Amino acid sequence: MASEQLQVVRTVTELRGVVRDWRRAGNQVALVPTMGALHQGHLSLAEAGRAVADRVVMSIFVNPTQFAPGEDLDSYPRTFEDDVAKFAGVGGHLVWAPTPGEMYPDGFATRVVPEGAALGLETDFRPNFFAGVATVCTKLFTQTLPDFAMFGEKDYQQLCVVRQIVRDLDLPMEIVGCPTVREPDGLAMSSRNAYLSAAERAQSVALNEALERVGNDLDAGKSAEAATDAARKHLTANGFGPIDYVAVRDAATLAPVARADGRALRILVAAWLGKTRLIDNVAFGASSFTN
Repeated sequence: MASEQLQVVRTVTELRGVVRDWRRAGNQVALVPTMGALHQGHLSLAEAGRAVADRVVMSIFVNPTQFAPGEDLDSYPRTFEDDVAKFAGVGGHLVWAPTPGEMYPDGFATRVVPEGAALGLETDFRPNFFAGVATVCTKLFTQTLPDFAMFGEKDYQQLCVVRQIVRDLDLPMEIVGCPTVREPDGLAMSSRNAYLSAAERAQSVALNEALERVGNDLDAGKSAEAATDAARKHLTANGFGPIDYVAVRDAATLAPVARADGRALRILVAAWLGKTRLIDNVAFGASSFTN
C-alpha cells in the first residue's frame, strides 16, 4: 500500500468521521495501540489486524498518565515520521496521533482504575501505571470503536488488564493477544531496547535465559520459589539489578502458584540492566490455553 494512501488524523472528530465512513461501507476495524518508536513487534500487530479486519488504525501517543515522576516520559523515543512510513509499509490505513491536549483536554477529571489482574507485579513497582494504561485504552476504544484491538503478549499483565476492562465494562470488541516477537538471540523486541549500550545488549540475553531456567526447574519438579530464586541469581550474575520480580502465575488470573500442577502458567520477569528496565514472559504448561 503506497504511503500517500495512509491517513494521519489528530482530532477525535476527524477520527470518528473516517471510521464512520468505513462502517457505512461495511468494513470491520482493528486498532493497534502504540506509543510509537515502532519495531517489528508493533508491525506484527498491524499485520495481525489486517488478517482479521478490513481497516487497521494505529494509535501513536506517548501517554503521560502511565509514567511516574522520574520515569522516561521526556526521553522516551519519538520517531513519528519513521513510524508512519513503517505502518504504511505493512498496509496500514490510518494513524491516530492526538496531542496530549486532545486526549486530556482542560478539565479532564476521570480515570479508570482497575483491580483484579492489575494488582501486584508491575503495580508493586509502578503503582499508578495501570490506571494510566486503563484510562488511555478505554479512551482509545471509545474514540475508535474497533471490532478488534491487537496487543502483544510481551506485556502480558497489560494484556490481562485490558481484557478485564473490556469484559467488565461490556465493551463490544475483542482483544486479540499476539505472540511476542524476539530478536534472533531471544531478547523480546521493545522500544526501550534502544537505551541499551552495546555491552548491555550482549548481557540482555540473560533475561530470556532466566525464564527458560524457571521453566526447566518447574519441569524438574522444583517449587516456584526455588525456580525463581535460581533465576534471580542468574540475572544478578549477568549484570542485572535491581530485579523487580521473577514470578510464576496462573495464566488466566495472574494469581501466585506454588508449583507446576498441569494448568496453564505464565513466568514473568522485570529487571534493570543499567538504566533500562526490561520485562518479558513465557507461557508454561497447558499449551491449549487461550486467555
